[in-house]
Amino acid sequence: MRILRRNGGDAKLASSLLELPSKQEAFSNSDGMYSSIGRLFGKNWSLKRISAVMVLAFGVGMVYFGMPLGVGNLGFNIYLGVALNALLEMLTYIVTYLLENSKRRISLLSFTTLSGVFSMLLCVVVVVSLRVEALKMALELASFFCACFAFNVMLIYTTELFPTCVRNTATTLVRQAIVLGAIFGPILASEGRKSDVFSYGVFGGVIMVCGFSVAFLPKTYGTILCDTMDQQENKESIQV
Repeated sequence: MRILRRNGGDAKLASSLLELPSKQEAFSNSDGMYSSIGRLFGKNWSLKRISAVMVLAFGVGMVYFGMPLGVGNLGFNIYLGVALNALLEMLTYIVTYLLENSKRRISLLSFTTLSGVFSMLLCVVVVVSLRVEALKMALELASFFCACFAFNVMLIYTTELFPTCVRNTATTLVRQAIVLGAIFGPILASEGRKSDVFSYGVFGGVIMVCGFSVAFLPKTYGTILCDTMDQQENKESIQV
């Protein structure tokens, strides 16, 4: 206030800056800690979206965190296998950047399906007892690459599906679904010591089934992000 007056500022402006809202006003302007969760689950369209995205996140998270743990079960050099998985994951960031303008739903559906197909082919190689460790590792890397790309696109897609007022909450719930899927990764990797068909079969089946949940999500490519729930509803009603 003293600085403002020395610089020739208005005393009324200085006093207004020092005025604090009363406790009653502050409480009335606050919607509460869990208000964003209430808004997110209070609308049918947002409840449908968050449910579909969380199902997708569960499947992608299981494969993304679980599949690299089973590399040692393929008879391949475990150190080289882990290094290849790490390099491949770094490559997916470049591919995601190059395909930034691609359509989200098609990309997610394509790469989750491909990840499941490669994992299933790995099971076929094990069943027919082909002693080609390099082929097994190549199929594992291909499946993991598709899962990593789906993981990156899914996070971008989540931010585009929800308005600003609930975006942080939606992203947090999706993260929790990813962690929930990751819990089963070590279990399946451990079971893979007994049966690679079981572990990689579950990996492939789960990510394929969960990937089909994108069919319940709208297109977001080229759309403008909204700030409130009402703006989101109005925008979609105009598009329909």
